[in-house]
Amino acid sequence: MLSEKENFMRALSGEVPEYVPRYNIFWGVRPSIFMGERVNGVGKDIYGVEWTNEGSAFEASLPRNDVFLLDDIRRWRDVIKFPDFSHVDWETMSKNDLKDANPELPRGGGIAAGGFFQGLMAFMGFTEGLCACFEEPEEVKALMNYLCDSYLSLADNFLKYYQPDYISFGDDIAHERNPFVSLEVFHDIFEPVWRRYLKFFKDRGYLAVHHNCGHFEDFLDDVVDMGFNAWDPAQKSNDLKAIKKKFGNKLMICGGFEGRPFLPHIDVSEEQVRGAVKSLLDDLAPGGGYGFFGGVMEDHPVAKQRTEWIEDEFVKLRTTYYN
Repeated sequence: MLSEKENFMRALSGEVPEYVPRYNIFWGVRPSIFMGERVNGVGKDIYGVEWTNEGSAFEASLPRNDVFLLDDIRRWRDVIKFPDFSHVDWETMSKNDLKDANPELPRGGGIAAGGFFQGLMAFMGFTEGLCACFEEPEEVKALMNYLCDSYLSLADNFLKYYQPDYISFGDDIAHERNPFVSLEVFHDIFEPVWRRYLKFFKDRGYLAVHHNCGHFEDFLDDVVDMGFNAWDPAQKSNDLKAIKKKFGNKLMICGGFEGRPFLPHIDVSEEQVRGAVKSLLDDLAPGGGYGFFGGVMEDHPVAKQRTEWIEDEFVKLRTTYYN
């Protein structure tokens, strides 16, 4: 029987796995130099953006929404400075970063710290950042390419010392109901830099997973054309059955499970929780091209119980879809 890692990588490459693969968005690893001064996600990042977890869902770390580095995109060259990492001992750092890594699980990895769209929003905030895309698109593109050049300058060392099994790249560009930008803006500003970043790794033979929350289905043609092999977390605001039918095993759907209907304050039965897992697997697992990731992300006894039901149902069913 294939290991978890072998089974996942088989599905990621477009083949039918032995059993429904497990997936976890937290498999990815990024060099710790990108944390800047942050401790547990709070503090300043490598650019000086201030991050906090106050008022965020599940205590997620987010850029502060009342302090911004950049108020005029035309001044980005004076404000946004990629640090000099020439002094870094990559061998020592990677050993420390990977000391708790489980060799039985796949290792994703990337170096685009915060993404490109997300980076712009962190520097400027959504109001000024989105206005900049319309008012000064050439300046935004210049900043995006500066970031891409900076990240890729570290790519050889990253691949040598971290040895990822696949590349993970995320750049949340969508809300749950709609993307933050139009396809026209995406194609003009962000798609080219995503493509250029990914090409470095695809040219070296790596498979790749793209992370984008929200209603993202309008961008998937481009994501597949760039060479991404999978997409997470595949929220249900997207038509996942239609996406599965359209792309088949060319795009592995990782996730697709919504834990919010099972939060502790909502009255649901064990049968309903287990039924949601089976329904999801029935829809997306046949033929391959799917990896399961699901649970109720809240530190509460009821949430933990429901997550145990979800996990138990997945384990019972995962070997029943393939010969």
